Amino acid sequence: MSCLATLSMISTLGAATVPDQACNRSMDLAAPPAAAQLAPTAELRSAEISVLTYNIRGLPWPVVSGRAKALKEIGAELAAMRQEGRQPDVILLQEGFRRDVSDLVKTSGYRYWARGPSRSERAWDRPQDDVREFSSVRYVLSGEGMGKFTNGGLHVLSDLPIMRVQSSPYRYCAGLDCLANKGAMLVTLALPGAPVYIDVINTHLNSKGAAKVPRPRSLRAHNLQTEELITFINDRRTANTPLLVGGDFNVKNAPERYDYLAGLRPYRVVSEFCSEAANACAGQEPAGASRPWLRSQDLQAFANAGPVTVHPVKIETMFHRAENRLSDHDGYLVRYRLAWEAALAATEPAAKTVEVKPQMGTWGVKVAWRR
Repeated sequence: MSCLATLSMISTLGAATVPDQACNRSMDLAAPPAAAQLAPTAELRSAEISVLTYNIRGLPWPVVSGRAKALKEIGAELAAMRQEGRQPDVILLQEGFRRDVSDLVKTSGYRYWARGPSRSERAWDRPQDDVREFSSVRYVLSGEGMGKFTNGGLHVLSDLPIMRVQSSPYRYCAGLDCLANKGAMLVTLALPGAPVYIDVINTHLNSKGAAKVPRPRSLRAHNLQTEELITFINDRRTANTPLLVGGDFNVKNAPERYDYLAGLRPYRVVSEFCSEAANACAGQEPAGASRPWLRSQDLQAFANAGPVTVHPVKIETMFHRAENRLSDHDGYLVRYRLAWEAALAATEPAAKTVEVKPQMGTWGVKVAWRR
């Protein structure tokens, strides 16, 4: 079975990935694929896709209360945007630990929904020999060594067909973050008319003070997770396809987190790209002496590959009202423009795609096959 034919069956237990060894490439921290080159005289086709990353603070009771109502209100706001024709094409949610997230999805009107990692899923990569000391449980009272109480809290909602889903929790964690199976997930989307699919990554990395452990330990966990994320992307993404990345990176005011292995990232961070005068994006001024990418926990990023170029053209913050705020994060929306030569044939979706209809109560979703 080829990579793009691999589908994820989404059940009441979450997204369980169908194994596909053909999707696995070297685990080395390889350089990103070469950027697409468009002939200057070629006739071009283009499309835009908007991606929203949003930590919805869907923490379970008794950690927080009153979230069920707020989550449904988020879904209602997304539905209102849909009625006005301005809903994001793709939404990356983090901290969606509660059952009530299914109410958000159902209310929002998105046709495709994937989630992961599940509570029982285990890290796919090998343990690192040089971090055995870190791996030992040190802060039991802060949640280490107590097992996973919940899933990874990652969800992808899409108006574009989801062709493939893969996920993996992070092997390393610190403090209270260890109680959730936080990690990374990859979904492959079909963009109508485009000659290739699009890979999209959603992730949530270890917190700082909220982890309730000494900062050097939470920093070390974050650094290790950054290594895991880079390897996950290099190993699981499809060659010669554009890549979009988003999530809660927990890097606000933390250059020691943000800068770690920056030279090995297989992507460009949107706020860095847009801060350069030559790459000005609507909604963001050139950076000057500041580093706007450190003003938020949430980031988006992108990479070119194959016959399709991709770059951000507009950024926007959402859901940041001073009163009746529905989360402790703003939503971060980026609009990307993709372009390719008109002579390239469009990639048709496979005969079967996963169509998700959240109609089975708070835990599950209904899977329908669209032929």
